[in-house]
Amino acid sequence: MTKALENVRRIYMEGIAGGNARAAVLACTGHRYTQHSTGVADGAEGFLAFFEPFLARNPKRDIRLVKLFQDGRWVFCSAYQSLNEGAAQWVTMDMFYTDTEGLILEHWDTIAPYEAQIASEQDMVGGPQEVDASADTEANKALVLEFTKQIRQGESLDRIGDFVAEGLIQHAPGIGAGRDGLADWLASEACGQYEMLFRVIGQGDFVVTYGKRHANGRDIAVFDLYRIAEGRIAEHWMNEEEIGPRDSWGNSGKF
Repeated sequence: MTKALENVRRIYMEGIAGGNARAAVLACTGHRYTQHSTGVADGAEGFLAFFEPFLARNPKRDIRLVKLFQDGRWVFCSAYQSLNEGAAQWVTMDMFYTDTEGLILEHWDTIAPYEAQIASEQDMVGGPQEVDASADTEANKALVLEFTKQIRQGESLDRIGDFVAEGLIQHAPGIGAGRDGLADWLASEACGQYEMLFRVIGQGDFVVTYGKRHANGRDIAVFDLYRIAEGRIAEHWMNEEEIGPRDSWGNSGKF
């Protein structure tokens, strides 16, 4: 495991799950820690001002990292959190930018409630966890980029078969199973317009995008995680969070 991956793992498993927030954040962050989780202020002290009370409120923390991979100086992870014996359950997706030594410099995330029953009858955090390192990362990132531009932004749904497998395994709440389920959702008012792609990162057969969509009067920060197989998107996870008004932000915002 690289230093960057280990630092992200430590923030979650030592800092949050293990309750050693101060030791973890001081050891794992670099000369700055720019924060885009809007309830948290910048810097190590901003992190602690949020998480030390969080730890006190939630003494029982069951946290599992379900995805973790790296693309150069970028790290992606997804986690399942059960707090106080299931009183609250959350799914998070996080993206980190690190320095050349693997120390964390910047963080983006979305946080959504875990839903046990979803339209596709899959699990929000199910599916493969390990990266297939033999897969062509750059080809898979290019496929997802074109899918995002042509299908998500260009709304050329007649071409969805060029990018998505018919038997697509769907883990996103509110989206039905298969390619047809995704196409139906993309055409719906609930999906709205994918307005901005902020970043594409990937490793092997996993590629993730982070961007913003607008639906039903709401701006939404969204991570879409894809697994690619045989040149098509074979599996999809999505985690998103509504962007609150500017005066509710504790930092420069989700992007």
